[in-house]
Amino acid sequence: MFVIIGAIIVFGAILAGFTVENGPIQVLFQPAEALIIFGALLGAFFIGSSRTMFTRVLRSVGQIFSMRHYSKRNYLELLGLMNILFVKMRRDGMAAIEHDVEHPGESPVFTRYPLIVKDPAVVLFICDTLRVFLTTGDQSEIEKLMKLDMDAMREQAEATSDELSRLAESLPGLGIVAAVLGVILTMGQISAPPEVLGHSIGAALVGTFLGVLSCYGFIGPMSMKLDNLTQERDMYFNVIRAAITAAVSGSSPIMAAEYGRRAIPEDTRPTFFEMEDWLKSGGRG
Repeated sequence: MFVIIGAIIVFGAILAGFTVENGPIQVLFQPAEALIIFGALLGAFFIGSSRTMFTRVLRSVGQIFSMRHYSKRNYLELLGLMNILFVKMRRDGMAAIEHDVEHPGESPVFTRYPLIVKDPAVVLFICDTLRVFLTTGDQSEIEKLMKLDMDAMREQAEATSDELSRLAESLPGLGIVAAVLGVILTMGQISAPPEVLGHSIGAALVGTFLGVLSCYGFIGPMSMKLDNLTQERDMYFNVIRAAITAAVSGSSPIMAAEYGRRAIPEDTRPTFFEMEDWLKSGGRG
């Protein structure tokens, strides 16, 4: 929704300013220029991308237009889930959570928290980490494994946003290509009346306009949004890492949850009393 609102504002501001100066809106409609720019962009994308990167960039479009964010409710559900797992681990031993981490889709612990279950990567991150600890009992390597996993996810996300950023940077150049082609056509009718030449040159310059606008008004900001989403997701996984590291190191369940709470960004961090009330209610508050 924010992307759509932003696009409307960009278009509205440009068209309104152009209209205020008595600019003829119809001159901006140049399908041939758009075909040259975006067709060449697609071709360059094919040339420069591997099949894997091409797929990742296409998938990122859904993320760009999504309203996904991590609210206080997301973090409370996360703390509630991990607190129940930690309580079972401490009270009944590690074997008590074996079914939960082996079959999270069938676990009453996981299914209690719908915001967690609908994110397979989060479920896999938690279950894989606890499964390793359940199998090996080696607490010294758990945090390193989680950091390695987080680094891999971050690098993949950053590579996708970098690819989109590079595509954005190529648009002004492709806009110049379209403009030059327009000038070439104009030179072919140099003996035409001034009004015809003026219209032809104006149409050519629309290519530069479209390239620069698409770069700085749309594709560039989309790449920026992917970067922001990557940072938010990294913060979310860092909460999991902090809580699990504390739990496997011997901290009590409530202390492990507190480690996780302290890792939550300040603007969405619940207070200790909010977390305590949530945990006491069984995560159904």
